[in-house]
Amino acid sequence: MSTPANFPGEPDSSPEIAREFGLAAEEWKRVLSTLERAPSYAELGVISVMWSEHCSYKSSRVHLARLPTTGPQVVQGPGENAGAVDIGDGFCAVFKMESHNHPSYIEPYQGAATGVGGILRDVFTMGARPVASLNSLRFGRPDHPRTPQLLKGVVAGIGGYGNCIGVPTVGGEVQFDASYDGNILVNAFTVGIAKTDDLFFGVAEGIGNPILYVGAKTGRDGIHGATMASAEFGEETDSKLPTVQVGDPFMEKLLLEACLEIFATDCLSGVQDMGAAGLTSSSVEMADRAGNGIELDLDAIPRRTKALSPYEMLLSESQERMLMVAKAGREQEVFDICAKWDLDASIVGRVTDTGRFVCKATPGYDPFDGTGEPDPVVVVDLPVDLLTNAAPKYDRPQRGRSDEARLFTMTGDGPEDLGAELVRLIGSPNIGSRSWIWRQYDHIVGNGTVIRPGDGDAAVIRAFCEDAGGSREKFLAISVDCNGRHVELDPYAGAAMAVAECTRNIVCVGAKPLGLTDCLNFGNPEVPEQMWRFSQAIDGLAAACSALGAPVVSGNVSLYNETDGKAILPTPTVAVVGQLEDPEHRIGLGFLSEGDVIAHLGRPSRGVLGGSEWLAQRSGSVTGAPVGIDLDAEAELQHAMLALAKKKLLRSAHDISDGGFAVALAESCIAYGHGAQVSLPSSEDAPAHALLFSEEPTRILVSLSPSHAGQVGDICARHGVPFEKIGTVTGQTVAIDGACEVPVEELAEAHASALDAIVS
Repeated sequence: MSTPANFPGEPDSSPEIAREFGLAAEEWKRVLSTLERAPSYAELGVISVMWSEHCSYKSSRVHLARLPTTGPQVVQGPGENAGAVDIGDGFCAVFKMESHNHPSYIEPYQGAATGVGGILRDVFTMGARPVASLNSLRFGRPDHPRTPQLLKGVVAGIGGYGNCIGVPTVGGEVQFDASYDGNILVNAFTVGIAKTDDLFFGVAEGIGNPILYVGAKTGRDGIHGATMASAEFGEETDSKLPTVQVGDPFMEKLLLEACLEIFATDCLSGVQDMGAAGLTSSSVEMADRAGNGIELDLDAIPRRTKALSPYEMLLSESQERMLMVAKAGREQEVFDICAKWDLDASIVGRVTDTGRFVCKATPGYDPFDGTGEPDPVVVVDLPVDLLTNAAPKYDRPQRGRSDEARLFTMTGDGPEDLGAELVRLIGSPNIGSRSWIWRQYDHIVGNGTVIRPGDGDAAVIRAFCEDAGGSREKFLAISVDCNGRHVELDPYAGAAMAVAECTRNIVCVGAKPLGLTDCLNFGNPEVPEQMWRFSQAIDGLAAACSALGAPVVSGNVSLYNETDGKAILPTPTVAVVGQLEDPEHRIGLGFLSEGDVIAHLGRPSRGVLGGSEWLAQRSGSVTGAPVGIDLDAEAELQHAMLALAKKKLLRSAHDISDGGFAVALAESCIAYGHGAQVSLPSSEDAPAHALLFSEEPTRILVSLSPSHAGQVGDICARHGVPFEKIGTVTGQTVAIDGACEVPVEELAEAHASALDAIVS
C-alpha cells in the first residue's frame, strides 16, 4: 500500500473540498479514519462519486432489499448492468430502465440523448442486441415558460439518438404537473435479446488478465455527473452545464456492433460500460463483483483533450466507452475487431489479487500531444470494499404525512355539461394524443413492431432469435407507467397501482407479464416525509409485484429531485416486459366492428375521484381521498384477461386509468372512428361525473362479438371477475345513457390537438 501523491496543480484534500464534492462532514471523518491519512485529490474525487447517492444507493439500499427479485422465469436479477427473464428456447429478454433527470433539465437534447445511449449500453453490455426502447417523461405546467423548450429538446434528443442507432422507440408516457417545473424526469428503458447461456457480466476475473478500454476517447464532459445527479437544484443550476455528457449515436452504433462481435469470440472474462462515474465506477464495480483488485495505467487512456489530470480521467463521463477484461493472451482479438469498426482500443490495466483500486499516472506526460515521457506514480490506492460494500448505508428517519385534512372525498355537484367536460379532458395535455412525440421516433425500424404507439395499451414487438438451430420469432409486450398523483395521496397504494396498471396494460394486449424494472424518482431523502414516501412506495411495489407475478430484475433510484426545497410528485416509474404465446392472441384498444358488444370487466367504480386528472384540473391541486387497490381482485382480472386472449374471444381491450371510464370509452371509439351507445356499469350510488372520471384501478373495457358473450361471461365467472354487458359499438357518437352524447369527430379533434398549445 502506497501513499498517493497529488498531481501538479491539484490542491490538498480538505473538509471544504469534500463538502463541495458532496460528502457530509461525518463521511469526511470516516474517510480519514479508514485510510489513517488524508486522501489525494484524485482519491477524494473517486470516493465522492462512489459514495454519491447515484452510485452507492446509500439512502435506499436498506429498503430495496424488500423487493421480490426471484422467480422461475428470472435469469438475472438486480446487481448487474441489466436484468434478464427467460423467453424460451434458450433465449432471454434483457432490460433495464434508468433516469437522466438532472442532465436533461440543464441541457435537454444532450441529457435525453445520453440517457438513451446509456441504457442501450447497459443492455448490450450483457451480450444482448437491443430491440426496442420506451421512455417515461415528466414536465412542469403546460403553460410554464420553460416547458416548450424542455419538451422539444428532450423529445429531439431521444429521437436523435435512438433513430440514428437503429433501435425503435415504440412507446412511452408523458405527464405535466407543476411539481416538475424545476426538475423534469427523463426515464429511459431498453430491452434486448440474448442467448441465455451467452450472457456477459461485469466482473474483473482472472488475476493478471489485461483490462482494455474500448470506444470513444475521454474528454472533460460529464465530470462529477453522478455527484450532480445526487443533489437538488438551486440558484446555481445553470452553472452545472459542464457536468452534462455529450453523445454520439454513430459511435455508439459502431461500439454496439463491435461488442457483439467481440462477445461471439469468447475472448473476454468480463465487460462493463462506462456510465455514471465513468472509468471509476466501471473498474471498481467489476473488481468488487469478482472479489479482486484492479490496477490502472492512466497514461494509456485514449483522450481527446489536452492535459487531462487523473482526477478528470477517472471521473469523466464521456460517452460510448466500454471496459473489457480479456482472457490472457487474447487481447489481440479485441484489437483486430476494434480496428475493423474504427474504434480506439488500449490496454489500460490488469486484474490483481490485492483487493485494491490502484491508479498510476505520470506528471507532465500527455500522449495527446506527445509531451513528456511515461514514468508513472501512484495517484490512487484505495480498498475496493471501501468504495462499494463499506460505502455509507443509511436508514434515514421517516415521518408520515401531516396534511390528512386535504384528503377528502370530493363529489358534490357535477358540471351541467358532462359532454363538454369529456371533450376538455380528452383534449388536455395529460390525456390527449402523444402523436406529436411519436412522429419524431422511428418506431418501425428493424421490422419488428407489431402494435405501434397508440394502437394498444402496450407495445408489441417481434424479436428475431437466431442460433445454430435457425431463426425463430418471439413476441414481447412492453409498457411503462406511473401516476405520481396517486402516489402522493397514498404512497403504498399508488406504487402498487403503478405496477398493476403496467401489468394490466401487458395483459390487455394478450401477453403474460414476466418481469419488471423500476426507476424510483423521489425528493430529498434527508427530509423524513420524503423518506417515508419512498419506504411506503417500496412496500407497495413489493406487494404488487408478488401478487401479479412480476419480480423486479433491475432498476434505478433517483433521489434529490427537487428545486429550492420543493420536491416533485413521488414518481416510482415501472416498466414491465411480457410475452405472447401466439401473435394471434394480440389485442388492440380500438373498437373494430359495428354491432360488437361493449362490456366492463372488474368491480364497477365507487365514484372516488381522489388523484384523478379531472379533480386535479378542477381543484388546481392533488387532492381527494385515495382510491386504493385490491391486489387479489387485480390478479384475478389479469388472469381472466389472459384466458380470454388465449381463446381469441375479444375484439378490443383497454384498461380504465387516466381520465376514467369516459376517457377509456372515448379512446376506444377514436381509434377507428366508431361510436358507442352504453350505460354506466352498475355501481354504488354516486354522481354521474364521479363515475365517469374516477381513476379507480382493476377495470377493463372490452368489445366482443355478440356470439362470444356467453363464453366471456363464463371465463370471467370462473376467475371471480364481474362481467357486465353495457352497450354496443354503433353510430358516430359516444353516447352514455343519462350523462352525455358527443360526436366521435369532436372528441378526435380535441384529442389530436392536446399538445398543440405547448409545441406550436
